[in-house]
Amino acid sequence: MSAVWIDEAASEAPAAPGNTAKIERETHKLEKRLCREVGRAIGDYNMIEEGDKVMVCVSGGKDSYGLLDILLKLQARAPIRFELIAVNLDQKQPGFPEEVLPTYLKQLGVPFHIEEQDTYSIVKRVIPEGKTTCGLCSRLRRGILYRVADEVGATKVALGHHRDDMLQTFFLNMFFAAKLKSMPPKLVSDDGRHVVIRPLAYVAEKDLIRWAQHRQFPIIPCTLCGSQENLQRKQVGEMLREWEKKFPGRIENMFSALQNVAPSHLLDGTLHDFKGLKATGVADEEGDKAFDPPELPPLAPSSSMPALQVVRISS
Repeated sequence: MSAVWIDEAASEAPAAPGNTAKIERETHKLEKRLCREVGRAIGDYNMIEEGDKVMVCVSGGKDSYGLLDILLKLQARAPIRFELIAVNLDQKQPGFPEEVLPTYLKQLGVPFHIEEQDTYSIVKRVIPEGKTTCGLCSRLRRGILYRVADEVGATKVALGHHRDDMLQTFFLNMFFAAKLKSMPPKLVSDDGRHVVIRPLAYVAEKDLIRWAQHRQFPIIPCTLCGSQENLQRKQVGEMLREWEKKFPGRIENMFSALQNVAPSHLLDGTLHDFKGLKATGVADEEGDKAFDPPELPPLAPSSSMPALQVVRISS
């Protein structure tokens, strides 16, 4: 399904001579990869449908800029018709350059809406100095954005969370909330009125960093959460980056594991009927042996098993 979203030849461009040619080739490969992964996620989870009006939440950070940029590229070549509207929440943080986003979005030619709400003062008043502000800030922001989605007639709300965000959330929930839970690529809001999508679900953060540098997005730092160096999320992110440095490919494997869940080999009785489990006498191809490491040889039938040698250990 996702293949129809991906047009490999759509952005082909002839390479220039010398070192410029190499840079252009690498940039072209990056653009193709971003379009491919976003298109694949949209197709895999049916994120965008015919006639949708997608509200893209743009914060001024690299991720939301990248999301809008790639969605605009896919919109031009997608097999279906859908609209995009960029929405920014101006939280009235001191020194916030309020002219940057409107100027950029006008140059881009995309419909947009700037919502002005002083959530900054609320957060600073409620949260003690030195404490994490993200929880309250995100709840306030979410409620406002859902209201704006109604006002602009959006059928989908697109957020800029990427693959690394999802993995960080998984470990944060496991370490601090005792839950196996991540960010879903698509969900219905708590009030049941909005469908939230994360088209960057398959995209690596390092690719978004490179794309932001190439596109020279006018990045706006967050003075609320960006300055909190001891955030648990930042610490988990550093842990994941260190793992990837020491064990290349581990990030990909962990993310793939989120899509390959075996409830019968976890401990949640609401997902698998452990209490009612009984021997059936019938072999199951998807049974326990399916979870053996691939390097282990198959277990021999009991009739041909060699006798075990008993070794006595004297004290």
